[in-house]
Amino acid sequence: MRNIKLFIVAALFAFQANAQESKAQKKFFKKIKTEKVISNPSIVWKNFGPGMSGYNEEFWCHPTDANVMFMGPDMHVSYGTWDNGKSWHTLKDSDGLGVDMERVHDITFSKQNPDFGVAIERAGGVYTSNDRGRTWNLIYDIPRTSGKHVSNAHTQVTINPKNDKEWLIGAGDFWNIKENHRSLAKPHGNIHKRASYGYILKTKNGGKTWTKIAADISGNLDVARIIYHPKNPSTIFIATNYGMFVSTNGGDNWKAANKGLPNNLPRDLTSYYNPKTGDFELFLVEQTVYKKAGNTTTSIGGVYKSTDEGKSWTNITGNLAIDLTKISFYPEIDRYYNTIGYWFGQSKKEIKTELKALPTEALPVFNRLVVNPLNKDEIYVVFNKKHDKSFGAGDLWKTENGGKTWIVCARNGMYWKAKKDKAYWARRNNPIGDNIEFAHLQVNMDNGSERSGNRMLAINIKGEVFIGIDQQTLKSTDHGKTWQQVDDFETSPGSNKWIGRGDSNLPGRYMLHETGIKGRRLLASGEHGLWQTTDLDGWPDKQAVAVEQIDGQVHDHSGMHGQHSTSTMAVHPNDPNTIYSLAWRQEHRGKLRRTQDGGKTWENIATIFEGNNPSYRGLLTQYSLTIDPKEPKNMYFCTVLKPIAEVADGSAKLTKGGFGFYRSFDGGYTWELSNKGFHKKASVRRIELDPKNPNIIYAALNDNNGGLYKSTNKGTSWEKMKIPSVIKAVNNVFIDRNNHNIYIATGRRTGTYEEGGVWRSKNNGKSWKQIFKAPFVWQIETSPIDKDLIVISVAAQAGHISKNFMNPGIYLSQDGAKSWKKINKGLGQPNKMVDVKPDPYNKNVLWSAAWGSGWFITYLNKSTEGWLK
Repeated sequence: MRNIKLFIVAALFAFQANAQESKAQKKFFKKIKTEKVISNPSIVWKNFGPGMSGYNEEFWCHPTDANVMFMGPDMHVSYGTWDNGKSWHTLKDSDGLGVDMERVHDITFSKQNPDFGVAIERAGGVYTSNDRGRTWNLIYDIPRTSGKHVSNAHTQVTINPKNDKEWLIGAGDFWNIKENHRSLAKPHGNIHKRASYGYILKTKNGGKTWTKIAADISGNLDVARIIYHPKNPSTIFIATNYGMFVSTNGGDNWKAANKGLPNNLPRDLTSYYNPKTGDFELFLVEQTVYKKAGNTTTSIGGVYKSTDEGKSWTNITGNLAIDLTKISFYPEIDRYYNTIGYWFGQSKKEIKTELKALPTEALPVFNRLVVNPLNKDEIYVVFNKKHDKSFGAGDLWKTENGGKTWIVCARNGMYWKAKKDKAYWARRNNPIGDNIEFAHLQVNMDNGSERSGNRMLAINIKGEVFIGIDQQTLKSTDHGKTWQQVDDFETSPGSNKWIGRGDSNLPGRYMLHETGIKGRRLLASGEHGLWQTTDLDGWPDKQAVAVEQIDGQVHDHSGMHGQHSTSTMAVHPNDPNTIYSLAWRQEHRGKLRRTQDGGKTWENIATIFEGNNPSYRGLLTQYSLTIDPKEPKNMYFCTVLKPIAEVADGSAKLTKGGFGFYRSFDGGYTWELSNKGFHKKASVRRIELDPKNPNIIYAALNDNNGGLYKSTNKGTSWEKMKIPSVIKAVNNVFIDRNNHNIYIATGRRTGTYEEGGVWRSKNNGKSWKQIFKAPFVWQIETSPIDKDLIVISVAAQAGHISKNFMNPGIYLSQDGAKSWKKINKGLGQPNKMVDVKPDPYNKNVLWSAAWGSGWFITYLNKSTEGWLK
């Protein structure tokens, strides 16, 4: 009798505990749905790289603090450094919706209060900071002038140097380097739907109210730069697509300031001011205008300066033009013809036939310039040969004598490495040879044709210069004589093992942590191939993560190219040196790629897909490359008809292959599509082998009629499993190898709140229980060494309903889903974390990959160090 009473009491306690737990969970789920929750502060994600690995749109140096800089890369991230570039940190709110400071167009700081700054981003948001740029708050959304586009681009923001309450914001899309090319037919550039045009916004009260000024110049006014006179801020200078203008009454009236400018088509404007002497000068680079002259061209443009506050301009172009007859390098000549062909509206073939003679004085299309604040005679100008329409030797030119003579001061690639045209450059007193140190891009850049694409140029108060050649941030501390990358630390000289400094612009993809070698994790990426973790070489920070590239740019030499956009990979279960991978775009897309020596050499063993679009575009998304651990000749993967977490890059019309479940029974040489049992237009997003029986395969289908499917015959046929009817799409399926629990992550980008979340079955799918509530969950995984440790990735929904759930990001449970923690601290893209996993060897370690900011690691136990061996 006593035992029965004890049993009843225990049961009552258990019931009450479960009731309290359920009540606490309901409260938690309601809270994360309706109000912003701050992440657990003890769990901090660290971005380990690789650094940058994408294009940097803009770079800003703080006007009074040389240790503070900011960058605005193109993959919807933004970063700041407060230790002179030793480390970079996200400017975005880790606990926000993920759309803040997403594509920053400009950042400026007060000359009176170094902690106060203003920023604008592409969607039209105006942000302020009061802590030197560490955190930013949205204070205003600029109304669109027309249309309903998500973007509302503006170009520049400027603070009155003597009044922190007065700011100016220029309308337009001037710096859209990929899509705003100038030509004879369109000398003022292109008009894009993503931007508003025709005015400058002015506030006198710190953003509370705004008025439009300069609105009578042109309805298509596109503002390049806005400069207040440092001594008399009622005088304002603007460079626009319609020319140079000046106002002497705070912007109420404007008049042309173009005397001496041959084209009055400024591409950039900057100024020099010496507060001790009062010396103030303006510097401008013109759009180059080409004219036909017999069977060749002449070019008018260059660099100009004004010493009389814009009343007149003096040509300081000097010897900036190039004698193309002296350049024995076909890629540069080809770029010249591409440039003038675009300018005249003719094909490259037509213009080559018509204008056969190369000019002896050809000006490239320069688009940015800076002047050393400590020396007005030291000026730098740059062009972008990849994304703009331009040509020319080198990537950056400079003068140290006020424009009398110019030299190429940033040189890379096989032209400079081979010291071509030595006599010509000697006559110009121009150094030869390459002078740039890259990180993992070094092999690629050394063997390239200098078709790099520099989108940014900046200089700080110490005269240190910053450029962004290809996908690397570079710094010169010796006036352009040499350049060093500042995105990564190398563990030891020549090791090619890199520790990112935190500024990754990399499309992070799938991570594979069990690779047959305990200290090696494999990391897939967009545009930068396949990586592996490696030893630290004695690096002092034992919690740092070093990585090395094993396929990608390191193989771009001798006419060969590595795989640049790796979507998924797998390791042979009996040979850890044999790795297979698939790519969705760029080199080797649609091929199954294999290495048998751990990544030293690679071969393509099957062509599975082909498409009708250029190879650099997207073909189709592949995922879940899987090898049967018992029968390694059996291989599987899926292609996703409805990708939801991928970097958008178009989709080809397939000429070979299709969407769904693929299998091979001969080690990857031949493949077949096997969709029997799936509904029409099924989107197979993930597959999962049963850990007890690899003949059983589960498939998560994420289309609007999606669900969970199961095959018991290696994918020959599929049956739809019964799951809660509210679920419309299954984004991920995962089976815990410890207890065989099945987990599914569900929801749609535009679906209801109720259909999303994480569901668990403890009885092989007979019944399901929802263990996490959110409208759009991408992933769920448990730890192989701790069944109670669960991580999930909750994505943001479409913009118009994204605020229906206030806390996207990564969530952690350490008690089998009884309770959850939000753990976003340090993440810049909490709304789109494409992969998250517990470490398979240490339960105190978690890993994640972001849509556009590389890979992250966090430690649940801060004493964990030196474990990655």
